[in-house]
Amino acid sequence: MFFKVIAVGPGKWDENGERIPLEVKKDDRVLFGKYSGNEINIDGVEHLIMREDDILGIIQK
Repeated sequence: MFFKVIAVGPGKWDENGERIPLEVKKDDRVLFGKYSGNEINIDGVEHLIMREDDILGIIQK
């Protein structure tokens, strides 16, 4: 399955306290496994929240 990324966070912290930026960006199309992420409903719209580690790949346009 693949979907368009609508928002991303700032990244995670490494063991030295440095921020690791995300590779995935807003508007990327990403491929992920069937059971990845958590479904949520915001204002009647279904969304899927997941960690970058759950993304299998970024689809080039």
